[in-house]
Order: sequence, then structure tokens, then C-alpha cells
Amino acid sequence: MKPWEKYTPELVADLYELTMAAGYLEEGMSGEAAFSLFIRDYPKYRSYFVSAGLEHLLEIIPEFRFDKDSLEYIASLGRFRPEFIDYLRDFRFTGTIRAIPEGRIFFAQEPLIEVTGPIIEAQIIETLVLNVMQLETMFASKAARIVHAARGKGLIDFGMRRAHGVDASVKAARSSFIAGFVGTSNLLAGRLYGIPVFGTMAHSYVTSFECELDAFLAFARAFPEGTVLLIDTYDTIAGALKAVDAAKIMAADGKSLLGVRLDSGDMAGLSRQVREILDQAGFPDIKIMASGNLDEFAIEELAGKGAAIDMYAAGTRLCVSADAPYLDIAYKLVEYDGRPILKLSSGKKTWVGKKQVYRFYGEDGKMNHDRLCLHDESDTAAEPLLETVMVDGKPTRKPEPLETIRSRIASEFMRMPEPLRDILTRANYRVEISKTLQELDDRISNEKRREEVEAVLEQHDPPRS
Repeated sequence: MKPWEKYTPELVADLYELTMAAGYLEEGMSGEAAFSLFIRDYPKYRSYFVSAGLEHLLEIIPEFRFDKDSLEYIASLGRFRPEFIDYLRDFRFTGTIRAIPEGRIFFAQEPLIEVTGPIIEAQIIETLVLNVMQLETMFASKAARIVHAARGKGLIDFGMRRAHGVDASVKAARSSFIAGFVGTSNLLAGRLYGIPVFGTMAHSYVTSFECELDAFLAFARAFPEGTVLLIDTYDTIAGALKAVDAAKIMAADGKSLLGVRLDSGDMAGLSRQVREILDQAGFPDIKIMASGNLDEFAIEELAGKGAAIDMYAAGTRLCVSADAPYLDIAYKLVEYDGRPILKLSSGKKTWVGKKQVYRFYGEDGKMNHDRLCLHDESDTAAEPLLETVMVDGKPTRKPEPLETIRSRIASEFMRMPEPLRDILTRANYRVEISKTLQELDDRISNEKRREEVEAVLEQHDPPRS
């Protein structure tokens, strides 16, 4: 079962992808085009992005076909000629994709993906590429910040119930897992991706019993291995004392209470009090878990207050990326039929041509700076980030295991300068522009501006005889 099976991939498109494609077909435009996918700028407090979503894209694009029902729907719109519907009937993407692999750190203005192929094909998949890559990169970037804030403490995704739809919840679970979370409460994500699943109890379970201790003991009998008790339903300190009673009864049966969970109140102060209660009762190994509106900002604050928390569950704020619920991501034409292309719109200018990103490291092994180049430039002293992952519409390799991607992110963080990781400030990472790219960009920019000015002058002040 695939997470997108219930959707029709070919209709993951904005209408204007098809209207433009029909226009290209009408004009006989079938030349090779190159589109760059990049993020224009950072959300507040952010200094980097984590690539995610590529594996899903490589899974979906080969299946991108217009079936009978889709063609009938498109024809019913009354906008397209029969010739275009016939074209779509035989459609498949036959182009090439170069991309930064999942789990790598990248920066604003750097191409995350470059799609090359016949212009109609590359245009039709635009919305799909944007949707897949934006969502998962957003989640992975948010999750990576939470992992950093947790400083080695275990993290679980608890956000399915408040995510913006089932698919978003599944992608958030996967993205957070590759970023370093230990698991999720999301059973669908567990089934689809093999992510470890975790769960304790809700307050409703506790309140369904007349006595809180009875609820704890009943749950322990039902799940004697890995028992975690929610102790803040009525009074957290009283709940901690009853958890100690439950732990003693379990110990008499040869079982161990794994942990207790806090979900409200002054978690820093309460966690310290609960830790003292557990330690004094002879249970130093019982873990304290915290949940409830947690993300990197809340976890950083708890750590600063000396909270005695061993594990965190991040839910809503992770699964909607609360502080940055979208990325300013764009998919722009940079070359057509051998002609370099750019956009000069104010605040939305693009770099011309197909590109490569080279990463340079310092003597300490940390990232030092990147260089944005034209795709055919080379630099043996640096590491190229974009790899060819699809040729003729087919992936060039097998899907990467999640553990491979997890390891890649962990390695990337080890090599990332410390200031970039900071939660509350934005650090500037240097991204140079190669001399060759800058010169080409300047030349094409000047030519385009001159052409437009001359066209206006010719139209409004025609030569006199």
C-alpha cells in the first residue's frame, strides 16, 4: 500500500499546468526545458533546510499517467481541444531529474531539484513536484530543529490527530523519523514505513475508572511490558505518588514501570518534583515523558529551566510546522531549447541556466561555504550536492532505506557549524555565486532588459520616414 494510492497522481496539478501545456502543443513547442526548484528565503529564526520528499517523488512520477476517468474529467471542462486530450492519453514523463538527496542540509536559492525534459512534460509535473518537496522538506526542517533542541533526549511524533489531513500526518511521521525522532504514534506511518510506534493512554482512560490507581493497575495488567502512566489527570504530584504505588505492585510481580507522562502545567517544576518522588521511592530508572504543545522553542525553554525530562512527544506544532507552515518554494524555467532563461520580477528574480551546488569544508570538517555554479562547471576541491536520480523518466537507483537517510542527516548535523543550529537566531551561511554563472546571468539580464526597452520604444515611438 502506498500513501498516495487513493489519489490520482496525474490530477495533482493546477489547471494552469494543463492550459500552458496545451498552449505549447498548439504552438509546436517541444524543445527541452530545464526547471529549478528552490526556496527563495528562510522563515523567521531559520538558517537551513533539510531535504525530504525525493523518494516519494521518484516513486510517483513513473506512475504519472492519464487514465480514462481523468481524461474524461479534463475533457468535460470544455477548455481543451481533442488533440490535447489525445496527447495526454499517451503522456509519460521522459525527462531527467537531478536532486539533492534526502537528508542533506541545503540553503536558500540553492536548487533542491532540477527537472529537464520536453517542456510540456516538465510543465505538467510542476505542481506535483512542488507539493511533495515543499511539504516533506518543511516537516524535516522543523523536526531537525526539535531534535537539536532535545539534545539527545528521545522524541516521538504525536501529531496525527491535528495534522492537516491523513497524508500530511504520514509525511510528518516519516520526515520526523528521518530527522532523528525514535518513532510515532501514527499506526498508518508505522505500517507504511516500518517506523516504530509508541502510545500510552489518554485522560479518558484514567477518568473511566473510579480511582486513578485502579486505572494505573488495570493498564499495567493489560500492558505489563513498557508501561507508561499518564499522571496529570487530577493532580500531578498525587498522580506521581500513585504511580509509585503501581510500580511497587508491578515489582512484586517481577515487572517494571517504564515511565510516567506529563501533559500539562509547569512541566519544568513538576518534572523535578516527580523525579524526586521517584528517586526517593527507589525508582531512579522510571523515565519522565512530556507532551503537550511541544516544539523546539518549548523544549529549549524547558531545558533552560532545568526540566528533569527524559523523553518528549511533539504533536501539533510539529505536524503543522506551526512557526513556519509553508516554505517560499518555487519551480522556475531556467533554460529552453538551449536558451538560458531568467525572471527579473522584483523580489522574485531567478538565476539563469541549469546549475550545480558545490560544498566546501574547513580543516575542522565543518561546512565552510557553498558555491552555486552552472551545471557543467567542476571543482575537484568541493563536493557536488545534486545527483542524477532519474533518466528517461525512470529512477537510476533503488529507493533509499530510511535508516540510510537518518544516518545522512545525523552526519550532516555533525558537520554543520554550531551557529546555524541555534533555535532563536538566524545565522548567515555563505553561498557564493561562481564567476561563470554571475557573468552569464548579468549578460542575459542586460540583454533581456534592453530587448524589452527597445520593444516598448519601437511600439510607442515608431521611426519616421
